[in-house]
Parts: sequence; structure tokens; C-alpha cells
Amino acid sequence: MSGPVPIAVTVAGSDSGGGAGIQADLKTFSALGVYGASVVTALTAQNTLGVQGIHDVPAEFVTRQIDSVFSDLAVKAVKIGMLSRIAVIAAVADGLARHAGTIPVVLDPVMVATSGDRLIADEAVAVLRDRLLTRADLITPNLPEAAVLLGESVAEDAATAVAQGRRLVALGARAVLIKGGHGHGRESIDHLVTADGTLRTLAAPRIATANTHGTGCTLSAAIAAGLAQGLTLPAAVAAAKDYLTAALAAADRLAIGAGHGPVHHFHNLWP
Repeated sequence: MSGPVPIAVTVAGSDSGGGAGIQADLKTFSALGVYGASVVTALTAQNTLGVQGIHDVPAEFVTRQIDSVFSDLAVKAVKIGMLSRIAVIAAVADGLARHAGTIPVVLDPVMVATSGDRLIADEAVAVLRDRLLTRADLITPNLPEAAVLLGESVAEDAATAVAQGRRLVALGARAVLIKGGHGHGRESIDHLVTADGTLRTLAAPRIATANTHGTGCTLSAAIAAGLAQGLTLPAAVAAAKDYLTAALAAADRLAIGAGHGPVHHFHNLWP
């Protein structure tokens, strides 16, 4: 490869087990040919069995990381993941206002880990919704996360999921991808709702595997990678879903930990 490499930055928490968070994002960027930079918002003591502890990075140091990255690197896309405290959310929102301009931003409103552990303080949810929803080109909630953002019950059918996506757009998001991984049926169906009223439905076979750690992080990072490479939003979402589906299908080739193992980010690169 010659010439400038597209750069994406992930603003998220660290997963000491390597399957989700910053680690999953950087693996995804690398697998898809994008150079990854990072802003660490929290440290977790975490493995495939769960989250044993969270240590929040001070908001002022999050600000310093943002300023360092954007003052030097030609960032083409931003992925935002775990933001567990109000002060950190504010620091990220202010940093984007200073630096991001027209750079596309993908917000994955991480609230609960695959293991069921809560990753965001209750009082921070409203701040996340008010400060970052309007800044995001795309938000990628799963069904429970969409319900929390809206203060509603979890959608039980496609029509309700789409309606919740439209309500999130009405709150200021430019586009919403309601993920169907927590749904039921033979297919995992996602709904992409955009501010112009367009609805796109993306379906893929539901993969029978327990190794699903980091799926949400991986999908949103893959979308950011596509945007960094110049893809349109619908194309980036479609390519990311294909990548995640393949990473899930190959997940059982790995034997990582005793719980929910990670997806196989390098399924196309490793023998």
C-alpha cells in the first residue's frame, strides 16, 4: 500500500481480556486496512467471564488524549464506545466540538457488557443522549440500549424497533442502526433509519456460537473504518455487517477463555 493510510480513532474503554472495547476496535481497524488511534476513557478488569472492576480515566486526561490525537493525525472517522461518567461524556463532546468538524462520528451507546455487567452510570444516560446524540452521524444501539435511551420497553418486533429508531432520529441523531442481535429467529436483522426518512433492513444468518464478546464494538468500529475509507453510510454499514457475520462464523476457531469468547477479528488473515 502506498500513499496516506486512512486513520480512525476509537474513544472507548479498555478491555483487559482483549475481546471488546479499545482492543476490539483497533483489531477491527487493522483487519480492514485502517490505521487506528485511541482515546482511553476507562480501564476495565475484564475477561470472558465478566467485568471485575472499572477504573475511570479522569476527564481532563481524556481531553489531553483527544487534543494530542487530533492535533497531529489526519483523522477520517471517529468511533465512540464506553463512556461511563458525566464528566467524561462532557469532555468527549467538547473535544469533538473543537476538533471533529465534518469528520463522521459513530456512537455505540455501550451500556451493558455481553456478560450482563452494567458499564454506564444511570445518571450519565441522559447526558449521553443530550450531548452526543446530536453530534453523531450514526448511533448503533442494540434493542435494550435503544429502550434505555428512550425510557421505553425493549422492542419485541420489527415494527416497534423501527419506531424506536425513528424516535431516536427525532431526538437529533442523523441516523440510527437498531441492531437485532438480541432478537430471535433464524436471522439477525438490523434496521438503518436515517433523518431523511429512509429505512434499510439488513439481514444475516444468526450464528450459533457462544463466542459473541465484543460484537457491538466490532460492528461500530467496522462502520467507522468504512467511513474513514470514504464509503457512504449505507455501504459502510452493509460492509461492516458482512465483516461481523464472518467474524462470528469463525469465532469457534478460537479458544479464548472459559466464558463468552471474542469474535475472530482476523478470520481472513490468520491461517
